[in-house]
Amino acid sequence: MIKKVRVDKWLWSVRIFKSRTMATAACKSGKVKINGMNVKPSYLLQRGELLEVKKEGFNLSFKVIDLLQKRVGAPIAQACYENLTSDEEMNKFNEWFVGKARPEIREKGVGRPTKKERRNIDTFKNKRFD
Repeated sequence: MIKKVRVDKWLWSVRIFKSRTMATAACKSGKVKINGMNVKPSYLLQRGELLEVKKEGFNLSFKVIDLLQKRVGAPIAQACYENLTSDEEMNKFNEWFVGKARPEIREKGVGRPTKKERRNIDTFKNKRFD
């Protein structure tokens, strides 16, 4: 039975972040807090601790129920934490995502975006979350 696991590894394994690199970057930039204090990616997480994660402009809160070292399926991952995020924050999250998943539209015959156009598109999209 695992007693402690790195916080970046746990955040990735329970599918809060898509990659471990993203989880590590969030920890390094101060977007992951435990009991109100910023933590490094190497912080050893224990059962029962409270995590606050700022992800894409949303403030999410979780209580650690079980520890994982490897990425598992979504049903198993959801059983490893309790979502303590306030209803107000969850409504903000749901309002933002519901109905927003339309594909981007480019004019016919224009082709794929160039590197410069792609950078401009990414910059434009990321401004919404900061």
